Amino acid sequence: MSRWPATSEPIEAAVATASTAALLASLRRQPLLVVLRPEQPLAAAPLLGRLQALGVCHVELAWQPSPGWSDQMGQLIALFPQLALGAASITELSALKAAIAAGCGYGVSPILDPQLLQAARDAGFTLVPGVMSPSEVHRARQCGSALVKLFPAAPLGPGYWRRLQDPLGPPLPFCIAAGGLAPADVLTWLAAGVDAVALGSALLTGVSAQQQSPTSSGADRLEDGFDPAPLQALLAGLRVGLNP
Repeated sequence: MSRWPATSEPIEAAVATASTAALLASLRRQPLLVVLRPEQPLAAAPLLGRLQALGVCHVELAWQPSPGWSDQMGQLIALFPQLALGAASITELSALKAAIAAGCGYGVSPILDPQLLQAARDAGFTLVPGVMSPSEVHRARQCGSALVKLFPAAPLGPGYWRRLQDPLGPPLPFCIAAGGLAPADVLTWLAAGVDAVALGSALLTGVSAQQQSPTSSGADRLEDGFDPAPLQALLAGLRVGLNP
């Protein structure tokens, strides 16, 4: 039993696919996602190996409109079967099709697009929409979304999601807070009522974009910027929180 009092409950009618149910179950075991933005998916392979060794379960790679993205993403999925790999930044139909073609387990969007959600549902694919306002949360729920991404979360504060519960009425969707959060923020946000947290650039702190060599590979850039210590501490805290 987790000591974190989440505001959401399972929305069984909205769980339209087996992949959605599997993602929900997996995120309840480890309420953390890591978001990477390599120029080419295979550039993330070394860092994915390190994340997997640390015990990370869920990683999103941002979709890029470049040739070979689906093929490279598919190779990563084959290389790292223990990771739940998804596609981030899905904002258009071509990105959704690329994620499905790659074999991604799920996709995440920064926006709420009912037509995109319907296309994903028709394909039996789990797409997590981005929401911010109460109206967007309500609309996502009407669209049958069992999970939503609260984005950008940092300006809203950790108590924002819980404050929506009474006026919108339960149950709220499963909430992944994302945008501007650091490893040190995760336990506070979980305690405040969100269900999971996504971390991106805060994990890659070693080298700024201005300091990166234009001749270095994407893998070198990701590796050079990764500091495992905050993530190790967070994962230990999550284990304590889920098994108090």
